[in-house]
Amino acid sequence: MTEREEHTAAERWISYREEIKVLDATIRDGGLMNDHQFDDDVVRGVYQACVAAGIDYMEIGYINSRKQFPVNEFGPWKHCVEEDVRRIVGDNDTGLRLSAMADAEKSDYEEDVLPREQSVLDMIRVATYIHQIPLALRMIKDAHDKGYETTVNLMAVSKVQERELDEAVELFVDSPVDVIYVVDSFGFLYSEQVEALVEKFLAVTRGSGKEVGIHTHNNRQLAFGNTVQAIIKGANFLDASVAGLGRGAGNCQLELLLSFLHNPKYHLRPVLECIQNHIEPMRRELMWGYDHPYMVTGILNEHPRSGMAFNADNRSDLVAFYDEMVAQE
Repeated sequence: MTEREEHTAAERWISYREEIKVLDATIRDGGLMNDHQFDDDVVRGVYQACVAAGIDYMEIGYINSRKQFPVNEFGPWKHCVEEDVRRIVGDNDTGLRLSAMADAEKSDYEEDVLPREQSVLDMIRVATYIHQIPLALRMIKDAHDKGYETTVNLMAVSKVQERELDEAVELFVDSPVDVIYVVDSFGFLYSEQVEALVEKFLAVTRGSGKEVGIHTHNNRQLAFGNTVQAIIKGANFLDASVAGLGRGAGNCQLELLLSFLHNPKYHLRPVLECIQNHIEPMRRELMWGYDHPYMVTGILNEHPRSGMAFNADNRSDLVAFYDEMVAQE
């Protein structure tokens, strides 16, 4: 075997695991750039691409409050009312499983999350900041009791103190949640930090039957690389989005992830078709992906809302923006 063949074989061994599941977050995370006002053709295009590509889960949007996020201001993928979801997927008679995310303190989950037998959704993902964990635990139990698979996305983990993080993961292990996610909300983490967090989560969850997931943002051009490191360390649930479409700097690119996994059940071509036909035509309007304002918020471990405002205002004074952000530290 040549040196190149040995390298290729080693790469395949690292990246191929039957336990790995890929979740597409294009519409849910990308909708944060346009208030979830996607045309049905775009949502259907992403759904069909996920089906054809062999993706395991598609997160079609949020189940968040219609009181807090009025329907005349936000698109249907902020709320995922059942009739809207079925308008796109029908009965979803495919191998693709569907999920929606409910934010702690932003979701009327008791009323809006239907019993599983009444919904085409398969999984409810609860997003929570560290101070919202008591509510998140109630939301997890509610979704579990209604018959759903569940995950918890602990947001802004780069801001959480280690003692609080240890306590939080232990609480999640004692809950009925199926997957606990490491979430680099601000695109701040380096690979060594991702490795340490995944190892911590795996150590606490060992023997519980729960999986560890990874959700990354691309402020420092590390979303894909950090996802790879999480895979190597044992994370089995992987979030990505088509062309990286997501809030601010965006997410790990689905097309890069599939090409790395070397699993014959995944197919790249449908994703490339979706990029060409549906996603890239929106780039000029939505302006997601790596750029310097998002780099600044990333290196300062701050929410990208300031970078989003910089771009929305068509500002060009990057140095002034940097000085403003540093002065807030």
